[in-house]
Amino acid sequence: MNEKINLLSDTVTKPTKEMLQAMFQAEVGDDVFQEDPTVNKLQEKVADMFGMEDALFFPSGTMANQVAINIHTNHGEQMICDKWAHVYNFEGGGAAATSGVTSCLIDGNRGMFTAEQVRESLHLNDNIHLPQTTLVAVENTTNKGGGACWNINEISKIGDLCKENNLNFHLDGARLFNALVAKNEKPNTYGKLFDTISICLSKGLGAPVGSILIGSKEHIRKALRVRKRLGGGMRQVGYLAAAGIYALDHHVDRLVEDHQKAKEIEAVLKTLPFVKTVEPVETNIVIFNIIDSVKPEEFIAKMKEKNILITEMGQGKIRMVTHLDITNEMLYVVLETLKKLKL
Repeated sequence: MNEKINLLSDTVTKPTKEMLQAMFQAEVGDDVFQEDPTVNKLQEKVADMFGMEDALFFPSGTMANQVAINIHTNHGEQMICDKWAHVYNFEGGGAAATSGVTSCLIDGNRGMFTAEQVRESLHLNDNIHLPQTTLVAVENTTNKGGGACWNINEISKIGDLCKENNLNFHLDGARLFNALVAKNEKPNTYGKLFDTISICLSKGLGAPVGSILIGSKEHIRKALRVRKRLGGGMRQVGYLAAAGIYALDHHVDRLVEDHQKAKEIEAVLKTLPFVKTVEPVETNIVIFNIIDSVKPEEFIAKMKEKNILITEMGQGKIRMVTHLDITNEMLYVVLETLKKLKL
């Protein structure tokens, strides 16, 4: 097979023919004036799905997360998140730069932590030397944790702790639908637990662009102003919103196929002599470490020679991500290449 097999991320997907058709047929208006009917339909659809009051369309998940942080905090306050959290590691220092927020990093397990760990990290007293905690952020699934899914009971405990202490609770749900499918959970379960939730449409769901922030009407009113300030107001963006609607209607249930492909890759990796460890696979992300005598960049280059694109995540971790553009034929090539690879 001469075609490139792109396992760098699930963000590399192209719109299907059916999704493109839905985009071409979209009715549009000026969304800065909140007059794009397709954007409004998408926002209402997602808010209703999660049982929350309102939603707002964003050009990226990073902007949606950073706006959420901004509306939940004031300069000099503290956000609690995991040491591997996307909002801390992979959003350009946005929490500090945009919101003036310091981050308390919990040493969790694969990007997940406990309510007790949150309790131990809280700054809620009058000590003038300490930044006061106002926000707890979790990520589901965890990207750097290998697509791991949180236990909903632990999330609920953290939510209760936040309510007890008048803290805001945000979910970076970039791949939340992967978790919902893997754990057989419902969106409105999450809507009851969080103040705000961000959802990415351009990862596993396969839309070309876009994320959604969901919350109360008051939260979304504030988010609209901050989005404008950051340059996130777009005009006839209903063409992109139509892709999001199509993705939600047609690409959620099929995520199980991506998960199965990832599990097949995991099974082969575990048999290879040059693979040291493989993170347990629950969804569509496979993260593994190779033996110390082989450099990650050497392994990645060998795979690239076979037209298979993968990436390093730092700390020696290598990542493969399955998605709707990976066919069964491509999967077969990946598995056979891994089995025959010499390092």
